[in-house]
Amino acid sequence: MTHDTGNLATETFDVLVVGGGIVGAGIARDAAMRGLLVRLVEQNDFASGTSSRSSRLLHGGLRYLGQGDIALVREASREKQTIGCIAPHLCQPLPFLFPAYRGGAWPLWKLLLGVKTYDLLCGGRNFGPSESLARDELLGRLPALATEGLRGGVRYFDALTNDARLVIDTLRAAAAQGAVLNNYTEFVGADRRGDTWRASLRDRRTGETCEASARTIVNAAGPWSDSLPHSGTHLRLTKGVHLVVARARLPVDAAVVLAAGERILFAIPWGERVILGTTDTDYDGDVAAPRCTSADRDYVLHVVNRYFPSAQLTPGDVRAVWTGLRPLVADADGKPSDISRRHEITEPQPGWFDVTGGKLTTYRLMADETLARLTPRIGRTLRACRTDIEPLLPPSSSATVSGILPSKPGGELIAHYCQREWARHLDDVMLRRAGWHYYCDDRDAIARQTAAWMATALDWSPARQAEELANYEQLVAREHEFPSESSP
Repeated sequence: MTHDTGNLATETFDVLVVGGGIVGAGIARDAAMRGLLVRLVEQNDFASGTSSRSSRLLHGGLRYLGQGDIALVREASREKQTIGCIAPHLCQPLPFLFPAYRGGAWPLWKLLLGVKTYDLLCGGRNFGPSESLARDELLGRLPALATEGLRGGVRYFDALTNDARLVIDTLRAAAAQGAVLNNYTEFVGADRRGDTWRASLRDRRTGETCEASARTIVNAAGPWSDSLPHSGTHLRLTKGVHLVVARARLPVDAAVVLAAGERILFAIPWGERVILGTTDTDYDGDVAAPRCTSADRDYVLHVVNRYFPSAQLTPGDVRAVWTGLRPLVADADGKPSDISRRHEITEPQPGWFDVTGGKLTTYRLMADETLARLTPRIGRTLRACRTDIEPLLPPSSSATVSGILPSKPGGELIAHYCQREWARHLDDVMLRRAGWHYYCDDRDAIARQTAAWMATALDWSPARQAEELANYEQLVAREHEFPSESSP
């Protein structure tokens, strides 16, 4: 999807969105559907930050019930159903098994009460009914589960998604409504001039700068949001690490909840793979490059091996890793896992809106509420919100690209990613558009073939093709270095 950029410097947009993750994408789609002139800029690739490094779940957040945040669970439970309606190709209902052990932080009675409340908060429309499982029933479904102290468990339902694909498809829907979308475009700064903002933007590929006018600016930059000029946000970043192992090494047919004290981790079946995670620790390092340390890795493996002692997973079983940052609304007190995942929308200066906090599942609601806040600055009546009923993409369109699992590599698919999904670098495709990097055993061979296809689609020189491959190989090597500094 391309746009004529010749008049962008003289155009006054209604909304300039800074940040191309799921929140920014949702705001761009909602605003464009209401008839607003929208431009979105992202300093790196779309979905390259937090929005491609989640647990890939659409969930209400069962553990938030234990924190008493019933409103958040209700919101998220309803939103996961909405995403299932507007993007069925990105919402795979998934049963979760939660074992209860004698003396554990999650006794069986608490789990039973929790999952029944969970179903009620879904308005009776969850992906499946929860149920209690006797000890033998649970072992029948998870025969490799540790048995000492096992009391039984519960089953409840959430859904599996593809986080990066949800972002890309939301952006495609925004573009179809006329939104102008630019990745690798840095927001440098902005000045308020009368009733409009004049922003300075820099193309990170060419180094060229330009200006853009907008009646409102929405800061949806996630972990970077408090570093933007005019931002009034105060974040507390926490780090989440996920490991990918072969499903043959941990053969689970349902997601398994692994309690580690008050915290919980998941073992999530994903085709021929299983996703393990996540950690939740305070982070004050480089926002652009969070790392999975050896301590992070070993912690996750230790918890999994405690629940599945026969698996005996080792660092050598880890096939892929991703590490993301949660841009939580600052709270100096309490443990990271106890901080609310609620979102916050503020207007620190006229026409400048900060959108922080929240979670993947509630992105559409965050966009709706953001549009309600900025409408008075637009100066006209807008169309009603329809993002909860309009399909994200036509069925024929969504079927041509990756869904929950990666599609089979092919030259036509690469042409689609480059021409209609803004892919500009090899890792744009390998990590985010297709996901082959995290899923495929032969990813090195796929990367070489993909680079050749992209060279044709984007008219790369042999030197550029070699540079892209070298950068990708460097990324792979760095991912598996596992620095030894301890996690908090």
